[in-house]
Amino acid sequence: MTRIAVAGAGTIGQAHMAAVQAEPGCALSAIVDPSPAAAGTAARAGVPLYPSIEALLAQDRPDGLVLATPNALHVPQALQCVDAGLPVLLEKPVATTVAEARTLLARVRQTGVRVLVGHHRAHSPIMAKARQVVASGQLGRLVAVMGSATFYKPDSYFADGPWRRAPGGGPILLNMVHEVHNLRMLCGEIVAVQAMASQAVRGFAVEDTVSMGLRFANGVLGSFLLSDTAACARSWEQTSQENPAYPSYADEDCYVLTGSNGSLSVPTMRLKTYPRPEARSWWKPFEVGQVGLVREDPIQRQMAHFAAVVRGEAEPLVDVHDGLQNLAVTEAIVQAAASGRTVDIPEPTPKETA
Repeated sequence: MTRIAVAGAGTIGQAHMAAVQAEPGCALSAIVDPSPAAAGTAARAGVPLYPSIEALLAQDRPDGLVLATPNALHVPQALQCVDAGLPVLLEKPVATTVAEARTLLARVRQTGVRVLVGHHRAHSPIMAKARQVVASGQLGRLVAVMGSATFYKPDSYFADGPWRRAPGGGPILLNMVHEVHNLRMLCGEIVAVQAMASQAVRGFAVEDTVSMGLRFANGVLGSFLLSDTAACARSWEQTSQENPAYPSYADEDCYVLTGSNGSLSVPTMRLKTYPRPEARSWWKPFEVGQVGLVREDPIQRQMAHFAAVVRGEAEPLVDVHDGLQNLAVTEAIVQAAASGRTVDIPEPTPKETA
């Protein structure tokens, strides 16, 4: 039995707890959280509660640990686990700054301890199918991507987590970092960004709405709209049907991939392509179809993968190197919005250095 503990008993931590308990061959061994409310969560789960990772490691060392704690704690706690030789599932973002992420990456390389970064959409069957369509050539040469993550976060979201109003807690780092990873999986590495940001609706120290332009290494261009004050369903959460906590709208998409021969809308998987090269014209009709897929919970699939990583049966699908590159793009978006200039992002080093 693979024993996995969870640090952080908030919303995402509880999702990980449920995934551990539902995963065959795994057992939730403990919860780590110093807050008084965590006592009830641990009691309901039937596992011991520890106030710190130090206490956990001293009394009940698990086989692996999920770190679902506030962003500022990610790197210090991950370093603590890496130094103890403990495999970690580290919630995104991998760090609050690229410099912090580089520190963690260096330690991981030095020790060889496995760290899986929690970009759970990498485990989504929707993403796997979309990548398959792009790789198949049905769209022709990829030309552009249009994306959005527009939703309305209620006031209670910020009251429950005041840190979300401060730098490091805005939607660029909390939400856009997910989108960046999806876009990188679909279109390749992002090498330059432009952005405009607004704080006009909430007036917090962090952005609430951002408009972005993206350039990919292969020449693909992208546009993206992000807002946590927009009452709109064009977000992954409200279209993918992967998390039942969110209402879902089957008529909405959050990405449109466009190529020289057709387009794919995600996650409805509506496909429009020309039947043959000589038929490509805006005066000619598309062949219209829908790509079939089977939906599964990516959080559960991620936990199954993490268990395999803990047992030494697999390498992390999303490693610290990937997490760092996602963070580099989000930092560039922040810089571009602040400066009004295009910000270039160096192409990442090869994966063998991860």
